[in-house]
Amino acid sequence: MIKLALFGAGGKMGMRLGANLAKSDEFETLRVEISAEGQARVKAAFGTECVTADAALAEAQVVVLAVPDTHIGKVATAIIDKLRPGTMLVCLDAAAPYAGHLPERADITYFVTHPCHPPIFNDETDMAAKRDHFGGIAAKQGVVNALMQGPETDYALGEKVAKAIYAPVARSHRVTLEGMALLEPGLSETVVASLLVVMREAMDEVVARGVPEEAARDFLLGHMNILAAVIFKEVDGVFSDAANKAIEFGKPVLMRDDWKRVFEPAEIRASIERIT
Repeated sequence: MIKLALFGAGGKMGMRLGANLAKSDEFETLRVEISAEGQARVKAAFGTECVTADAALAEAQVVVLAVPDTHIGKVATAIIDKLRPGTMLVCLDAAAPYAGHLPERADITYFVTHPCHPPIFNDETDMAAKRDHFGGIAAKQGVVNALMQGPETDYALGEKVAKAIYAPVARSHRVTLEGMALLEPGLSETVVASLLVVMREAMDEVVARGVPEEAARDFLLGHMNILAAVIFKEVDGVFSDAANKAIEFGKPVLMRDDWKRVFEPAEIRASIERIT
């Protein structure tokens, strides 16, 4: 079995990943957690004691940092000299690696992986899967991976880790670190999350103007479903002339002409610097 050190094992993300690793027959998980509360959560959930960082690093072939973006650089710097040559260090988000927070060391591998989360359009029929919006429990999801540094042969190991910690995985996509930064924060947070917040605020505005909240919610979510199905080619359909006219008027009112600048390298870097 591959020995994997999970740092931040008692945190929210660490517990999620740890639950999947506990089901894997390919990885032996060495759980590292500094807080007493986190250690207690690990003991209660998995029946095992956490180990010290030094003990884990003495054996680990793979090290997964399930810690916040703002701590990645500090943790990586603290352990970098203790990693054995050839060890793979896995980050769960592109932000800190893209911002240059990982220390230089040529004889280890840096691998970055991030979940796509279960898609809106899916074939799930089990209720637990239908309610698994985050992923990693019952619903199938995609993952994106980047081999930031290391031999090409290490990509297969990194992908194996990704498929284990984010299971069940439907599709695995290889991208560059720069491409991953375009996806998040660029596409997913700067664009999609912002527009969804605007949609929610629009619903609240309609409610404030007299429409019953339940009616507004049903109307918005239902239209999101069919409109998205048309836009993303899930169904063979087109918008009505009236809808096209509304979009022609609405888009310039809601969006600046230069909105795509959020994907420019300088904007992506500035966004990541704010995050990290």
